[in-house]
Amino acid sequence: MTQLRIEPYTIPAADLGPENPLPVFRGSNPDSGVAAESAIPEEDRRYLGWGTAYRVLPYRMQDSYNRDKRPRAFQAAVLENEILRATFLPEVGGKLWSLVHKPSGRELLERNPVFQPANLALRNAWTGGGIEWNCPQLGHHYLTCSPVFAARVAGSQGEAVLRIYEWDRVKCVPWQIDFHLPPGSPFLFSRVRLCNTHEAEIPMYWWTNIAVPEKPGHRTLVPAETAICGALEGLRHVRMPLMPFTAGGTTVQPGGTPAARASQAGEAPVQQETLDVSYPTQLPSSGSIFFSIAEPQRRWIASLDETGRGLVHASTGRMRGRKMFFWGMSQGGRRWQEYLAQPGSNYIEIQAGLARTQDECVPMPGGTQWTWTEAFGLLEADVAKVHSADWSQAWRAADAALGVCLPQEQLDARDREFEAVTSRPPDEILAHGSGWGALERRRLEAQKQPDLIPSELVFVNLGADQEPWLALLEHGALPALDPAHDPGQWMVQPEWRGLLERSLASEGRRAGDWLAWLHLGVMRMENLDRGSARAAWEKSVQLRRNSWALRNLAVLETSGELDRRFVWPPQPRSMSLESLLRACELMRQAWECGPSTVPLAIEYARLLLDAGRYESLREFTRALPAEILQNERIRLLAARAALEAGQWAELEPLFSQEFASIREGEVALTDLWFGYQERRLAAAEHVPLDAALRQRVRREFPPPRNIDFRMSWETD
Repeated sequence: MTQLRIEPYTIPAADLGPENPLPVFRGSNPDSGVAAESAIPEEDRRYLGWGTAYRVLPYRMQDSYNRDKRPRAFQAAVLENEILRATFLPEVGGKLWSLVHKPSGRELLERNPVFQPANLALRNAWTGGGIEWNCPQLGHHYLTCSPVFAARVAGSQGEAVLRIYEWDRVKCVPWQIDFHLPPGSPFLFSRVRLCNTHEAEIPMYWWTNIAVPEKPGHRTLVPAETAICGALEGLRHVRMPLMPFTAGGTTVQPGGTPAARASQAGEAPVQQETLDVSYPTQLPSSGSIFFSIAEPQRRWIASLDETGRGLVHASTGRMRGRKMFFWGMSQGGRRWQEYLAQPGSNYIEIQAGLARTQDECVPMPGGTQWTWTEAFGLLEADVAKVHSADWSQAWRAADAALGVCLPQEQLDARDREFEAVTSRPPDEILAHGSGWGALERRRLEAQKQPDLIPSELVFVNLGADQEPWLALLEHGALPALDPAHDPGQWMVQPEWRGLLERSLASEGRRAGDWLAWLHLGVMRMENLDRGSARAAWEKSVQLRRNSWALRNLAVLETSGELDRRFVWPPQPRSMSLESLLRACELMRQAWECGPSTVPLAIEYARLLLDAGRYESLREFTRALPAEILQNERIRLLAARAALEAGQWAELEPLFSQEFASIREGEVALTDLWFGYQERRLAAAEHVPLDAALRQRVRREFPPPRNIDFRMSWETD
């Protein structure tokens, strides 16, 4: 018998904090550069980089969380039958937090015992563990730490089905997942529907990320003889399961970023070894492997333990890609594991996506719907065979076991059975997401445009975030607002830009115009119309001096390259020192104009550091209010300025601090540690700060574990 219920799920949870009101603009190129060797088939290289450049607007960043965890009761949707119990958290992007195999009492996923956001997602905040649904842009999705809708739907046999869904504000499309757990089924099924409600083709992205335990003896199996991984020279084609790794300062991370940086001259020489990547605990550094499953082989991926048991994921044919992500056995990789959860909560991710790799989107024609079904359950296979040194024998043994418990024909039949449920209206709304889908429906109705959003996706819950835009739609103007207040949620959809432009063109508009011009500038900037964006923000400042427009004008001087994801060291900027200094001046004016917020202080300090104005940065931080000065990003930027100014002793307190917002791939803390040790030794021993000293520091002064977030293997 299948049951669906709502109940509290209490775990220690950090505070997510308020959203960051400062807009983060996309770059001028919608694509990303991805190098790939010629051995990778043309079919697999065709869309590499297409539509994958970082973008976040109209969403705002979630970067104010902490690490002070207290008990919190989340609203959980529990879907259960005689064999499986699945626990979903609609408040956390609909993540499948736990999947328990009831007869054995086994947790099939790596269940995170805490809610601890960390800086890994498109909007910054992300939590590890469970199963996450990533759509429609490369990266951990925009709503991974936000509420989504959940509803009860009647299944094909009358049983309860859990539906989660939302409206994506970046590509302006709805997405939907129906979770089926038929009576007696040993597999949980998810049927996904994506709808392109536009006339034009869009780049579409989907990856299902599944966290499973990482323990000695656990093996990842997939029916593939070759794979695509990353290297210094770009993506390369390799044979499973043995792959070359290098150790030392120029580590190659499959699918990741090389640990070596030009600033770290004189590190240990490269050492290379060949390792079996199907056993993640044997791998030194973090990385990703994209498996190449050949036709007509069915598509699945599994993580099996030393007894031949573990979670398997299988799907219908539309899901082409399979991947494994691993943290590696370096100190930094181990630190990341406990940082995202707690000591002992070690995991890898097995993943499935629409494309062969995550470095690409796939073209979705206008006016189309895509559906597919995924299955999650326990697989038990012959232990000797799945751990055989013969890779082909190993995966074929798992493939045969899967063919017994879930033949592809049965999975395809389930997909057809669930089709009628996909378009069935809900019986009950169990949890509410955002009001943006409801606002879009109001706009379509007001402008007498066809509503192509499936009617069974019931969007309700218009709230305070939507009120200003509803006022523009129904009354022709954004409400007046004092510049000391948060300017509200951004909107970049072309139809809303037209409404706002008509509002500003109408006669008699005065009150609130500064805000309208501010928002119009954001719309124009995101549409890559930088000249018109500048004119709009200058008009906003002219009508009423405000920090929001001044800050955006400062961003324009940096070519829109303020990177709030904090890749460290800062990436080279395509701008002159004169432009940087103009940006600093505009940011100073924005700061003096107020309100004095932490995000604005961070951006101003970052600009001063980029411009080499170390003393100005030190003066600025010393004058900050205590509640801003204690922010960890301010402290890091001030420490970098102190290091450059020769005041290296000021860095010592940093190395015992716990940091909340270190970015995946960021090495700011270890860079500061090595810089501190280099200058300390040079001063104490009266020796030059040269390559020999740098190499000695890395050999003799390994960073403390609490600040080591390097995702690479570095030898002594």
